[in-house]
Amino acid sequence: MTPGSFAVILVHLVVAVLVTPLLIGVMRTVRARLEGRVGAGVWQPWRDLIKLLAKEPTRAPGSTPVLTLAPIVLMASSLVLCALIPLVSTVALASVPGDLFVVVSVLLVGTVSLALLGLESGTAFGGMGSSRHMVIAAMVEPTVLLSVYALSVPAGTSDLAAIVQARVADPISLLNPVSLLAIFALVVVVIAETGRLPVDNPSTHLELTMVHEAMILESGGRDLGWLELGSWLRLTALLGLVANLAVPWGVAPDAAPLSLLVGVGAVFAKLVVLGAVLAAAEVFIAKLRLFRVPELLAGSFVLAFLSVSASYLVF
Repeated sequence: MTPGSFAVILVHLVVAVLVTPLLIGVMRTVRARLEGRVGAGVWQPWRDLIKLLAKEPTRAPGSTPVLTLAPIVLMASSLVLCALIPLVSTVALASVPGDLFVVVSVLLVGTVSLALLGLESGTAFGGMGSSRHMVIAAMVEPTVLLSVYALSVPAGTSDLAAIVQARVADPISLLNPVSLLAIFALVVVVIAETGRLPVDNPSTHLELTMVHEAMILESGGRDLGWLELGSWLRLTALLGLVANLAVPWGVAPDAAPLSLLVGVGAVFAKLVVLGAVLAAAEVFIAKLRLFRVPELLAGSFVLAFLSVSASYLVF
């Protein structure tokens, strides 16, 4: 690992950890203001996270190590995801490249660990949330692969950093049908993967509607803090990927300090804008019925498939 790539990894992780609670705070504040409420403020997620990490977790007698390890695995996989995705810079790692298939595999590790946590609780709600979570994941992962693969055809590689660089070098490709279809499909699956409306409602605990919340009902204290931060980091990483694929300007092409500083400012602005737009859209839409969610995800898969098919006709 070169000093440049090590610096890029460090910047990615620091930016992700510092920006993520602020991003969640901005999204909650935007939604509160549009609903006519004051809201808790953009710094409330930071305060909640500090409070949770300072508390000892309470675990039921007879629980297996899954209850302890699942939050750590989710947090670790989320950090690896942030390190691999070109958030600030496109400098690739020599030993572990940010390949599309590697990123999807890391994403799946966190998904499975969260599902095992829900099953470990032994409650009806936990099992229900885990089953719904895995059904959604089974439909999301192929769409992620296809949509990013369509964008990789012009670049001739599945490395995410190289794809972003190729899109910067060819701005015309940002507006062709292949790019638009793939980005739209990717936005839908990011919403589903991160448990946002209309697939899941992150601000509810209604038994018949919750997915993510059902799997973490039995967690508390430090465990819940890791789960919340890990889930938020996945949202940051995936939103950052969508933002840099749709608007690739500002991403640092090297590890120079000035370039990294510009990249940090660019990704911060993109995440805040995209998060605010997502939160504003959630105010005007309702949660889909559970049996309508596969229809939405199947539609995104069709769009991704069409983008792959069109990529071989256009390029």
